[in-house]
Amino acid sequence: MPLAYLDLETTSVNPHEARIVTACVGRVDVERIMFLADPGIEIPAQATAVHGITTDQARNGMPHERVVASLIGEMRSAWDAGYIVAAFNACYDLTVLHTQSGGEFTVDGPVVDPFVIDRALDPYRRGSRKLADVCAHYGVRFDAAHEAASDALAAARLAWKVGRRFPELAVTADELMELQQRWHRARQDSYIDYLLRQGKSADDVNRNWPLQSAA
Repeated sequence: MPLAYLDLETTSVNPHEARIVTACVGRVDVERIMFLADPGIEIPAQATAVHGITTDQARNGMPHERVVASLIGEMRSAWDAGYIVAAFNACYDLTVLHTQSGGEFTVDGPVVDPFVIDRALDPYRRGSRKLADVCAHYGVRFDAAHEAASDALAAARLAWKVGRRFPELAVTADELMELQQRWHRARQDSYIDYLLRQGKSADDVNRNWPLQSAA
């Protein structure tokens, strides 16, 4: 399937409260679309430290509701045209869209998540699983961390790479969705077991993919 891609930079690491600051959505054979959104709230200093956008800068952006609606429209259009959407740690971005649209956005087409796939099919590799490090491992060009266009394109490049690295991925789109759901849940169940053995809470661990359950 042809590849589309998505990345969001936001105000929070919690997808149930995060509002969009910058976003990139596109298709590998079509010019990408970039958004600067006014989230309508103060951007926390911790978020600005990650993506570099201040509250004053964001106030020059489009109204948040218009950006959310535009992103949803582009996603649906890509799925209708037969694309599969690549997103690294897709569960975060898709949950933000679902939450900020009041539940209007649902995952109605195939998604490929190199983060889930890499953790499942190369589980014992040492080192970080951050986007930059995963790109380095697979020899994928990566321009700048936490810049929406760079992160989105990197996700698409990774999806292409892992699809050719692992024969397990020679499946239909529906089968790939089921595999990713299963892989994510198995990984999270293992993490929950680890936390409980350490006497720590696992209440905040998300077991669902591609949308997180309600907070």
